[in-house]
Amino acid sequence: MTPKYANVSEREQEPPSLAISTVIFALRPDPETGRLSLWLPLVRRIRQPYRELWALPGGPLRPSESLQDAAARNLQDTTGLSPRYLEQLYAFGGPDRSPTPRVVSIVYWALVQPDEAALARQDENVDWFRADAVGTLAFDHNRIIDYALWRLRNKMEYGSIAYAFLGATFTLAQVREVYEAVLGRELDPANFRRQLQATQDIERTDSFLQGGRHRPPRLYRYTGPELQSDAFPPA
Repeated sequence: MTPKYANVSEREQEPPSLAISTVIFALRPDPETGRLSLWLPLVRRIRQPYRELWALPGGPLRPSESLQDAAARNLQDTTGLSPRYLEQLYAFGGPDRSPTPRVVSIVYWALVQPDEAALARQDENVDWFRADAVGTLAFDHNRIIDYALWRLRNKMEYGSIAYAFLGATFTLAQVREVYEAVLGRELDPANFRRQLQATQDIERTDSFLQGGRHRPPRLYRYTGPELQSDAFPPA
């Protein structure tokens, strides 16, 4: 069989292909400490290149698809997830990121709530990993995850993205747990509570979280702008 590329020069002249990859962040309890930490699902590659290495969910862009539709389809096909929060993150297209003909990846990121994460498909080729302990991944996916973590932590500092991890109502302690899990550090409960109560994006409800041994904490709801893609329009 005649090889598709007779030499390196022919490979370099081939137009790049376009692919979609997705970083999915969810909060899950650490099995050792029980504290919430940031996790993401990865898929095991079953073909070359990088066979047997773990990688981000993704695949090629179909001719008739928008970028966001392709990201949503790839997520559904590989993990069974249909996240409510899906945003375009960045484009990665370095000439050496793939040993095959050049691939440009449009990367999306998704933030999922615990009830969504519980629905994710999990088998020998799809598994969850701590975001800070994914090991060596295929292609440049370690770099992509590092960038996604940097973006998420920056948005946590100035925006309302934390509420994408929470349900319709929540306690102030649950909000703090989200911040601590994403930022990777403990926060002073009293100071955090004061700062949170001073914001205009949440309001108290008349309900309380039941089931604990102590006085039930009050539930709040998010009232700020809708949590959706705010950096790029659907394409």
